[in-house]
Amino acid sequence: MTSAITNAAMQVFTAATQTAKIADLQRDIIDPSTKPTKGLTNDHGVFVSDTDNWLKAQDHGTVGPSLLEDHMAREKIHRFDHERIPERVVHARGVGAHGYFKVYNDSAAKYTYAPVLTDSSRTTPVFARFSTVQGSRGSADTVRDVRGFAVKFYTQEGNWDIVGNDIPVFFIQDAIKFPDFVHAVKPEPHNEVPQGQSAHNNFWDYVGLQPESAHMIMWVMSDRGIPRSLRMMQGFGVNTYMLMNAKGERYFVKFHFLPELGVHSLVWDEALKLAGQDPDFHRKDLEEAITTGAYPKWKFAIQTIPEAREHDFEFDILDATKVWPEELIPLEIIGEMVLNRTVDEYFPETEQVAFCTSHVVPGIGFSNDPLLQGRNFSYLDTQLTRLGVNWQELPINRPVCPVLNFQRDGQLRHKITKGSINYWPNRQGIGRPVPTSEGGYADFPQAVQGIKLRERGHKFQEYFDQAQLFYNSLAPHEKAHVVAAISFELSHCDDPVVYETYSKILNNIDFDLAREVATNVGGIVPDRPARQNHGKSTPTLSQLYYAPKEPTIVSRRIAILLADGFSMAEVEGLRAAFKAGQATTWIIGPRRGWIHPKGEGSGSSVGVWADHHFEGQRSTMYDAFIIPSGPEHAQNLAQNGRTVHWIREAFGHCKAIGALGEGVTFLREAVQLPGVQFAHDLRSNSVTNSYGVVTAGTYDAGSIVADTLRIEQDSKGFISTFALAVSKHRCYERELEGLTAKVAY
Repeated sequence: MTSAITNAAMQVFTAATQTAKIADLQRDIIDPSTKPTKGLTNDHGVFVSDTDNWLKAQDHGTVGPSLLEDHMAREKIHRFDHERIPERVVHARGVGAHGYFKVYNDSAAKYTYAPVLTDSSRTTPVFARFSTVQGSRGSADTVRDVRGFAVKFYTQEGNWDIVGNDIPVFFIQDAIKFPDFVHAVKPEPHNEVPQGQSAHNNFWDYVGLQPESAHMIMWVMSDRGIPRSLRMMQGFGVNTYMLMNAKGERYFVKFHFLPELGVHSLVWDEALKLAGQDPDFHRKDLEEAITTGAYPKWKFAIQTIPEAREHDFEFDILDATKVWPEELIPLEIIGEMVLNRTVDEYFPETEQVAFCTSHVVPGIGFSNDPLLQGRNFSYLDTQLTRLGVNWQELPINRPVCPVLNFQRDGQLRHKITKGSINYWPNRQGIGRPVPTSEGGYADFPQAVQGIKLRERGHKFQEYFDQAQLFYNSLAPHEKAHVVAAISFELSHCDDPVVYETYSKILNNIDFDLAREVATNVGGIVPDRPARQNHGKSTPTLSQLYYAPKEPTIVSRRIAILLADGFSMAEVEGLRAAFKAGQATTWIIGPRRGWIHPKGEGSGSSVGVWADHHFEGQRSTMYDAFIIPSGPEHAQNLAQNGRTVHWIREAFGHCKAIGALGEGVTFLREAVQLPGVQFAHDLRSNSVTNSYGVVTAGTYDAGSIVADTLRIEQDSKGFISTFALAVSKHRCYERELEGLTAKVAY
């Protein structure tokens, strides 16, 4: 349980980790509640006496024409008219947060001399932005899509940006194809439909004609496409960069972020419903975690290959549609990133933050990855269009290190540079180039030869081996979800040319996969494999591989369903125990307001406050559910069809469900969950766990005292058994054994 001491320690910790970037932003932050001014002013500082009435020519009681001379009104409307800037072409919908990055030691010094990756005494400020790709700023958070995972490191040597995704590969190999891919995945041009999803003719037509996209399709159509939380996503740099050490030796590198809480996803029905019930689900989740002190954290890892070994693999290491298998190139964990501060204002921070793949610092450079080479041009060009030539002077984008150059003028220039010198060389020796020996950026000398051609190497022509590897590596429920996802998407395509033929691509990955999808969508069912499945697999591609080493319920949202007549002692004991595990508990009742325990009338001041009523929230917004004991309470719940639906829906979404005493009777008789075994003796505190449904007959004061939260496999108490079920995220055995298909939700 978080005590006052813990809260105080958290405040001290937060104060200690205020980064240089947060301090830098303070000079641009205004707090209207404390700023010393009489009141409202216009943009040039004159007090405004009336902000509700436009100056008009009129007699008293008769409305006359509005006058253009009212510069106060014109300024207010003018500024409103120009509040919006062009939204990003892709990754338009995003959410961001501040934090810090630290390396553990200097183990990466053998690969790079970049201090941000080698100096463990440093705390580097970061700003991370997470986003969806396809939809506009107004689309929903939980659509099936790739998620952007971009991080700006404000290093002492300048800004370094990792502009990545939550999936390690991409749809295309060469950047020249990016406009075609984006045009195909975006809403179709004749009707601007659909918004925020890829389930339409143009997208599947394009990927059906571009087999290089097959690997990426497997990832997006897997559970990775619908993450439970932005905090539970892996981050990948996607492209291949270069590191250079102090000896001048170079290494190819890929960057990875591994979430502390594991990699978890929604189920598809849940994602669909949340898109309408709470379209801001992910951004609210991120803010909730930070404000409650459950700071999102990722381990930072690198994969490296010596330059001399570039051609030692069956795949081309510069091909962005391929992963570097960890069995061949292990991950080395060298540091961690923590997000511990929300933004003060969305637009100047999250919307105006601008990332460039070309932003690197000494010790980090570029490979010949053809996707990266094009991105280096595209990102800079894009920022100029969105934000203007001085976009790097915006507070969220400016470095924390000193900046000196001879760039001048341009729209929205903020910096005022004194003196007459604006060129190099100059008579005063101002702004001299910095030799590499003193920290100047070093471009590694490299011999380049070749014939100008528009073609790709032969290793780039292999499209399906890694798609097979990914599919083979999935757990049974993950494979079932891929089949269902592709079937859903193709079912939304109404052109037979599209939905009938994509099975040809799938048949190069897995024969059974192709047959199942083709059968579901009315496609062409293959009668033989287009190529044999090589049968290789690796545990590192399944989300199950990234479960935390120590089971945890940190930041999990647990709903306690109540009606009048519940057991107060149980609820207090449950909430205290879950708080100790840093989970949050939410009281859901028939009304927002006081819910009274058994023995207390409606006029009593004794009870608990319901955070939401049953119609104000939905089960999709929580990770787990508990129904305490109490005869009257259980009977009231049983008479409410919405509460029955809450639990059936949670069961269908494979979430942990707990019940005590008469709450067990409610589950057994009113909810009627198929195939589940319940505690049979309501006088016993013996715990039954059946498909993630945890029940016990009694939970008295003695049980509460003895039931210390221990999330372990052999735990016997109700709290610990239930917490273990929650820590597993879902009970997919329900789905695999057909139990969820028997429940209407």
